Amino acid sequence: MTCSMVVPVIDVHNDNFKELWPAMVVAIKTSSFVALDTELSGLGNRKSLLAESIEDRYKAICHAARSRSILSLGFACYKKMDNKAADTYLVQVYNLTLLCSEEYIIEPQSVQFLVQHGFDFNKQYGQGIPYCKGNNKGGSDDRGVHIRTLFTELLRARKPLVLHNGLIDMAFLYQSFYAHLPERLATFTADLSEMFPAGIYDTKYVTEFELRLTASYLEYAYKKCKLDNSRRLTSGAAGPHVHVEFCQYAGHMSTYVDYRACPAVVFSEGQTDVCQRFSAFGWCPNGTQCPLSHDTDLIILQDEKGKEDKRKKRKRHREKKKGGGDLTEGSSIFDGAPENKVPRMEVDPVETAGDQHKGTAESCPDSDGNVQQKGGESVTSDSERNGALNDNTDSRTATTVSTDDDTNRKTNADNDVETRAGGAGRQTSTDRSAEADQKKKADSGTHRAGFDAFMTAYIFACSCTLIKKEAGGEAVEKEEHKEAGHKEAEPAWLPSCLNKIYLSGKAAPLNVFKSTFSKSSKAHMQKMEMVWGGGKLSG
Repeated sequence: MTCSMVVPVIDVHNDNFKELWPAMVVAIKTSSFVALDTELSGLGNRKSLLAESIEDRYKAICHAARSRSILSLGFACYKKMDNKAADTYLVQVYNLTLLCSEEYIIEPQSVQFLVQHGFDFNKQYGQGIPYCKGNNKGGSDDRGVHIRTLFTELLRARKPLVLHNGLIDMAFLYQSFYAHLPERLATFTADLSEMFPAGIYDTKYVTEFELRLTASYLEYAYKKCKLDNSRRLTSGAAGPHVHVEFCQYAGHMSTYVDYRACPAVVFSEGQTDVCQRFSAFGWCPNGTQCPLSHDTDLIILQDEKGKEDKRKKRKRHREKKKGGGDLTEGSSIFDGAPENKVPRMEVDPVETAGDQHKGTAESCPDSDGNVQQKGGESVTSDSERNGALNDNTDSRTATTVSTDDDTNRKTNADNDVETRAGGAGRQTSTDRSAEADQKKKADSGTHRAGFDAFMTAYIFACSCTLIKKEAGGEAVEKEEHKEAGHKEAEPAWLPSCLNKIYLSGKAAPLNVFKSTFSKSSKAHMQKMEMVWGGGKLSG
């Protein structure tokens, strides 16, 4: 149904960091856009991360970023190839194992999630790339070979930045590799708008509000985009299709590469009972003990199979409403996907009513009495964002109520991840086939921030191709703009999604811009002076 793909992810640690430094810098500078993903040691109080007030959410995120750390950083550089078929990208993916040199909190759930997905804590403590958080503590962030300098190179490259459920990621990146987080959200967004003049894109927002997929946690969104792109290609449909190519690594370099297989989506004749909670959010409180399927391929195919039935159900709903019939409680918001799927809302209706998830999530509190979760697209999450959380799960933002894998992934640190999410949730039942068992084992052992970054970038590439095709003419205008030799900023990749960060449980995104009433932080102004060498700030 869709072609298989093997993604090479370069494993970077303290022993080979200097050796790989030139290649990483060149990959960033020559890319068309860069996607980032993180694995975190925890997120703290999830309920605070989903506070009604966005300012209160920001304060909770700041507390987490200052007290927790980034365990792993993944980035994927996509370079559009002008001499190839339209929308062909040369892709380079890196996974950096990090070790914060300062004291930080690590939450049990994050450890558990990461270990289940193959994260090697022995390697992290033995070979992690050291870094210090907050403002520069001796040395210079624009010289030398260290992770903060690499972040500076990313800023200097002025490339579009792509994340999945990215608010928590951005806060952790800022605090870990840039400067001490400002106290006010408006100051933070003002700083970000100048740090990334080419724009920030959140694929969680793209999949929720532009593509309007049934679910938007990282693994689901990636596999759905890959499947649809393959179908358009094999059917001979008009218009461009996304093609990805990878560098060939030989000799000594090949010893640093981990290969992540992305098999074709195939319907399984085995277990067909899908876990509805995992189906909706990419995360399940029962984890591997869940007797139902967490197979994302199966979930996608079942969603598509029931699409016609859903259309008929919505039609009956409209007719009933038109005829004056009463609606059953909650029916309007849950018509559209397998029963528990709640598009564009991270709050799980079941949990909201019974707070069941809360009880489960809080059964393993951290030293602060909070449950850590971020991983996938949830608190953060698909992926997202790490360990305990599974994908960038919307959990990231989600509160003790149900969150999606994106948030969970993050904590676990998402997505992801989606793998965070996907791998984490994969469960086998007594009647599942041996092949499915092997698939689960393989997926759970290859959870990496680097691969989550690849998936995030792939979703973005497919979204750009699809949306521009529907809009018509934008791609042509961009090429004409380049051929004309204009040096000013190129047109935005996705203008409708530019600088819009997804917020769980909110109908509107967080807009990243500098208002007339906000000022940049002093630490940021000093950093920008160093980054641009006294040049005028963009944005």
